Amino acid sequence: MSGSRIRVLIVDDSVVIRRLIKEILDADSRIEVVGVAHNGQVALGKVEELKPDALTMDIEMPVMNGVEAVRALRKTHPRLPIVMFSTLTERGASATMDALAAGASDYVTKPANVGSVMESRQNIKDQLVPKLVALTGARKLVGARPAMPPAQPPVGQSRAGASARRTQPFGLLAIGSSTGGPDALATVLSALPGDLPVPVVITQHMPPVFTKMLAQRLDSTCRLSISEAVEGDAVERGRVLIAPGGLHLELKSRGTGVFVHLSDAPPENFCRPAVDVMFRSVSAVYRNRVLAVVLTGMGRDGASGAGVIRTAGGEVFAQDEASSVVWGMPGATVMAGQADRVVPLEQMASTVASALVQSQGASRAVADGVRA
Repeated sequence: MSGSRIRVLIVDDSVVIRRLIKEILDADSRIEVVGVAHNGQVALGKVEELKPDALTMDIEMPVMNGVEAVRALRKTHPRLPIVMFSTLTERGASATMDALAAGASDYVTKPANVGSVMESRQNIKDQLVPKLVALTGARKLVGARPAMPPAQPPVGQSRAGASARRTQPFGLLAIGSSTGGPDALATVLSALPGDLPVPVVITQHMPPVFTKMLAQRLDSTCRLSISEAVEGDAVERGRVLIAPGGLHLELKSRGTGVFVHLSDAPPENFCRPAVDVMFRSVSAVYRNRVLAVVLTGMGRDGASGAGVIRTAGGEVFAQDEASSVVWGMPGATVMAGQADRVVPLEQMASTVASALVQSQGASRAVADGVRA
């Protein structure tokens, strides 16, 4: 970042929207709007001229749309924060997924059917400003120094407050993510084997419609079966269920099976679905057989739940700082002392798969020892 304020370029073909975003950002002393552009092609030139710290980018624009502009910018500016503006529609969600796949950092949703201009302004402000601050802060930190994960405990080391040593293999993989999560999830899930020996549940901070679209995109590119969770879904080996936007994902035991329960309980950490809710729930059902992963994201969601999982004897892996778009969630988990391992994104799938296989081998060894 240059200077003390965050220099932002606004890219949108609507004069009204450009003016609205500028007024919102100008009102924050941490941000300086250094320019505007009415399409992606103009934005490319403005980026070279103005050298902004971040961009806000509309998706549908003439000449060069937002997705095309992101692809072009990523060739020369791989880490420049780009926040897309999207609509809460299936078409908007699909286009946003295209933009995230092209390298966009995050997105905000345009308010629909909002009762007043003031509400509309507040809606955008509440979403956009924190993301610009987090994304540019992450870029500044990564550029300033290499990420140094804290030393990890030796394999098998006991933890204060943890339950007895696990004598059964892991029974579930639970993943939490937010900002940068769709790309991180694609990286991890696409590298996992199709015969994964456990079910997978995921909470990604996203609104309704977007989570369904995310599940469809991931299902089309991964060997695992991936879908948006619905009430009563069976939690089964090799099946991946993603919490739907607007609802917490919990698990319930019934007979010999485990099933999904979706809850509209109040948000936690300003989120619904929330990772902490899911982590607490899976720990209650699977106890020390939970392997949890905290991927890139803003805020602290997941850190408290990770503590619950580890106290029960489960394990938690956190994405490292260098590979995270924002090291908020995994960083909070690490700083709270609730991460068994800190892992680069590109190594997360192999690390998870290895842990699952090793847990099966360890449980067989224990069983053989008992029989002997």
